Amino acid sequence: MNTKTPGINGLKIDEPLLWERGRKGKIGFSLPRQEVPHSEAAKKLTGPVPDLPGLSEPEVVRHYTRLSQWNYGLDTGLYPLGSCTMKYNPKTHEVQAQRPGFVRSHPLLDPALAQGPLQLMYELERLLGEITGMDAATLQPAAGAHGEYTGLHMMYAFYQEKGQDRRKIIIPDTAHGTNPATATMCGFKTVPIPSNDRGILSPETVEAAMDDEVAGIMVTNPNTLGLFESNIQKIAAIVHRKGGLVYCDGANFNALMGIADMARSGIDLLHLNLHKTFSAPHGGGGPGSGPVCVRQLLEPFLPRPRIVKNGDRFTLCEDLPLSIGRVHSFFGNFSVMVKAYCYILSMGRNLERASEMAVLNANYLRCRLEPSLHLPFQGPCMHECVFSDAKQRDQGVSTLDMAKALIDEGFHPPTIYFPLVVEGAMMVEPTETECKEELDQFVEAVQRIAEMAQTAPDKLHSAPQRTKVTRLDEIGAARKPHLTG
Repeated sequence: MNTKTPGINGLKIDEPLLWERGRKGKIGFSLPRQEVPHSEAAKKLTGPVPDLPGLSEPEVVRHYTRLSQWNYGLDTGLYPLGSCTMKYNPKTHEVQAQRPGFVRSHPLLDPALAQGPLQLMYELERLLGEITGMDAATLQPAAGAHGEYTGLHMMYAFYQEKGQDRRKIIIPDTAHGTNPATATMCGFKTVPIPSNDRGILSPETVEAAMDDEVAGIMVTNPNTLGLFESNIQKIAAIVHRKGGLVYCDGANFNALMGIADMARSGIDLLHLNLHKTFSAPHGGGGPGSGPVCVRQLLEPFLPRPRIVKNGDRFTLCEDLPLSIGRVHSFFGNFSVMVKAYCYILSMGRNLERASEMAVLNANYLRCRLEPSLHLPFQGPCMHECVFSDAKQRDQGVSTLDMAKALIDEGFHPPTIYFPLVVEGAMMVEPTETECKEELDQFVEAVQRIAEMAQTAPDKLHSAPQRTKVTRLDEIGAARKPHLTG
């Protein structure tokens, strides 16, 4: 067995606060001589001198460089967070998004002076419609949950236009956690339903929950167990027959690009995460983008303004009487759209290949790790696989212990304790951008940890040990946080 780690663990660089490093009187810049004297009014507005540390330029640069070396990101190694799609994104798309014609295009420009950005967004909407099989799209929502919020407001407006007061939304236990939160924020009552023993929805369960007050169902597909909802067409038919709509949480669309036609699956509207699936980095505080794609019956309710094409010119249309209105300042997070547009054009038909590789990588991990970790649901997974700590519990080793031990092995831990339907869940998503050699290193690290759980479980309780900060008192930090430094 190869016992080499990725070589990125155990990095310890002590770095004091800037105020501890600085010295009074030291300065790293010089201002030009002031030629205009301060007015009396300006002198009165001048407050106390701020408490800034005295530092030279090299000290400032080295401080922030050292801090950056504490980070773990996709430029460092595998980032297997399940349900997050932390895949590597090509640097060329960052370059295109920083082109002056895009960066310097002010959002308040007259449409006549913003034809390039408008054309890009217009074409991106149609590309996303083609990829999903839907009829129209809006790019305004800022992220996935914002897309859900937009979609449910459209559902509400749809029923108001029909004169129906439907206030219930069916939420499976395998849906993303934002789904019930969004439904509640939009004034709907959530109706939770369980998945079956295979980890997917049964049509009978959905039918039992449907009545004349149900506006629709929110289905995450693939679901949070990493499984494809193979009954989706039957479920959609049940919901439609009783007058409801089918919303799909498309956050896991990285498994379906170029493969699944969402409209033929029976989906009426769905959101996508451009910052997960289409080449904008996920994490780090954003920005994100959560476009909503809809079938024709919901198109009149899309947010306004909408981009329309007249001849070879593009304008913004506000004359949309059924629209739910604006859901984002200006027109959304434009730089994320540029990256997504570039990704789709550069990948072309290889979008399908990317999804195939994401599914292949996840199933490779599923097969290789099944002897070491408990697999709650048998059979192929999609883009991610959910394990649990059931094989380690008798030794007193938990999912948290194994996740912390992975840090010592040089890997970012996977998502843990989610989804809630699996006790001690460990959710791994390798994405399509990881090679077999990297996956093998991850597998070997997990195997070593599983072996240690049997032979020396006490060592795992104090992991990680080779990091600047070792195991934290997480309960104490949550209950008695120190927020002042």
